[in-house]
Amino acid sequence: MKKHRFILVIICYLFISCTSRHTEVSESKPQYFISATPESVGFSSIRLARLDTFIKQAVDQRKIPNAVCFIARKGKVVYRKAYGFRNIEDSIPVQINDIFRIASQSKAIISVALMTLYEEGKFWLDDPVSKYIPSFSNPEVLVSFNPSDSTYTSRPAKNEITIRQLLNHTAGIPYGHPIYVKAGIPMLNSMDDITLEEVVDRLARLPLVHDPGESFTYGLHTDIVGRLIEVISGKPLDLFLQERIYTPLGMSDTYFYLPDDKKERLVKLYEKPDINSPLKLSENISNQLFPLAGAKRYFSGGAGLVGTIEDYARFCQMLLNGGEFNNSKILGRKTIELMVANQIGDLTVWNTGNKFGLGFEIITEKGNALIPGSVGSFKWGGVYATDYIIDPSEDLICLIYTNCFPNAFKEITYYYRTLLYQALE
Repeated sequence: MKKHRFILVIICYLFISCTSRHTEVSESKPQYFISATPESVGFSSIRLARLDTFIKQAVDQRKIPNAVCFIARKGKVVYRKAYGFRNIEDSIPVQINDIFRIASQSKAIISVALMTLYEEGKFWLDDPVSKYIPSFSNPEVLVSFNPSDSTYTSRPAKNEITIRQLLNHTAGIPYGHPIYVKAGIPMLNSMDDITLEEVVDRLARLPLVHDPGESFTYGLHTDIVGRLIEVISGKPLDLFLQERIYTPLGMSDTYFYLPDDKKERLVKLYEKPDINSPLKLSENISNQLFPLAGAKRYFSGGAGLVGTIEDYARFCQMLLNGGEFNNSKILGRKTIELMVANQIGDLTVWNTGNKFGLGFEIITEKGNALIPGSVGSFKWGGVYATDYIIDPSEDLICLIYTNCFPNAFKEITYYYRTLLYQALE
């Protein structure tokens, strides 16, 4: 009897020990958002008011249809406001919990989701993608292209594509190349009855624009990452994200396709192709309606998610915390450090001088000289005009959302960052 009790005690101890390790979080890290005065975390209320003036003016002048803004420092929210209209035609004001198309902000979520499998030893970053998706074996590189009929010639690539190259956008798979368009590769989303598996296998048969690893080419790489998640985990991408990211972090309003009871909270998509052209409803049916209509089967890991600004703020705070938030540990802090380290060597992100990690642009000294900020901050945004930045030096996250594409007022994010940083004491 004593022996049985001893065994039971050992089993209970092991269970509690394993459970505590799985859910262990640092008490020093903020685990939920609370509101605070700007001064309590080193902001000037008077200087932050300049941000109010700027956003209101941009909305009043019809440069943007709306904006929601979220700023938190040291885990405390100092700025959470909404401006303009969810639906201009019906004069419906936008709310802070309205749902926006976040496009390429999907990439960070997908990248983090894949890295949870990395932490379980399910793959190595320098594994060839073909190990998991055989159709990527023996990739070809584009040599010549005839725009009149989209015919092309190609040659064998010098090496296979690795998972690391997908995450750092050096595999050579661009957005919008005519060859890809002709092959029916969705750029942002799709209302057609297609699956991620079908699209990725189709993509694997098309040529790269350069040898893997030779250049930074922003493109469709994260859609392939989404398919890798499905293959390695054995689960559909939407379910995996729900289990690994959304539920643990309390992201209750982030989806590929909205449930019926949340459809009314999706903001309308507007367009303003030129700064002097009128702001009007987008006439792109797919971009306007994809979260609500169509077959709802295509899970674009690179651009397909919609959600609220606070949902994404939870995700950002988790990254700032070194992998934890909402009393849940998503990634280890060393994995986060790996993801925000320079993964592209001497290459740069376009002409900014910035680097790219595993899913994030990283602000360098050269990049930081262009606009106020901090070296080592990491960021990205979405084509519908959403943006975020995570600044470990200042213990700060800031996000701004609107939905306008094409968006002639691209400078809005630069103004936003300038007015944010000038308000720090």
